[in-house]
Amino acid sequence: MIRKAAIAVAALVCAAAVVPTAAQAPQRAPIETRKVEGTENVYIFRNGNHQAIFIVTPQGVIATDPVAYGKPQGGAQYVAEIRKITQAPIRYLIYSHHHFDHIAGGKAFKDAGARVIAHKNATARLKMLKDPHTVIPDESVGNKKVIKLGGTTLELHYLGLNHSDSTLVMRLPKEKIVFIVDTIPVGSFPGRGFIDIWPLETEEFLKKVMAMDWERLIPGHPGAPNGRLGNKDDVKAVLTLMQDASTEMKTMAREGKCWDTAEKEFKLPKYESMPGYANGLPFVARRYCGLWGRGT
Repeated sequence: MIRKAAIAVAALVCAAAVVPTAAQAPQRAPIETRKVEGTENVYIFRNGNHQAIFIVTPQGVIATDPVAYGKPQGGAQYVAEIRKITQAPIRYLIYSHHHFDHIAGGKAFKDAGARVIAHKNATARLKMLKDPHTVIPDESVGNKKVIKLGGTTLELHYLGLNHSDSTLVMRLPKEKIVFIVDTIPVGSFPGRGFIDIWPLETEEFLKKVMAMDWERLIPGHPGAPNGRLGNKDDVKAVLTLMQDASTEMKTMAREGKCWDTAEKEFKLPKYESMPGYANGLPFVARRYCGLWGRGT
């Protein structure tokens, strides 16, 4: 028996030696650039947990979101990543919306000659806030603008209130790709950004997004397993989740339970297996309590 126990212990030690632990697993690099599969010139740039896209054309580069909040060298690192791929001039830098975690750090792009474009509501807000790390746009757009550069067409669409009042949906019609930041988490539960959202208006926004002609969605955060891109089923899933959360909290709010009681009792067990559920649930609860308990 002693000999058998010793053999078993030895086997476990050998197994532990060949199976990597979580601590030994390779960590993702803080900065990463990859070409979007199936495209000739569309790239995703990731800095930490934020990501943007840029498109390389013979006549220049169209870049989006510096994603350098709290990262003083982030904008320059983004430009350096572009320069690994092309020396073509950076013609445009487009803001997805006005929140600093996505658009801070644009000076390196201005220094490279880029023209900064944003929705008119973003420009107005940024002029009021005067954030020292965020470049004021050179051009403000309304409901739609089309950029054509070096054989590439990029459409900028404003589809109404959602996560912000300045979100631009960016669509590449040839590639059938959209870049939409924050409003549509891919494969994960909504996070703290949900406290900013216009809930009912966002439902209409999501329906408009689904009605557009596209096949793949690049989100502003790589929340899905393996960083996969989204599709229309993901948009539909977010819409259903929001409708379920809205219905649940509406009942509690109309029973006079907002804020404290409702926030303690609010649960969405249908979604508890989703990544981010535990952390995101309080934000979803508070926002819907604000809607149905306060009317705001």
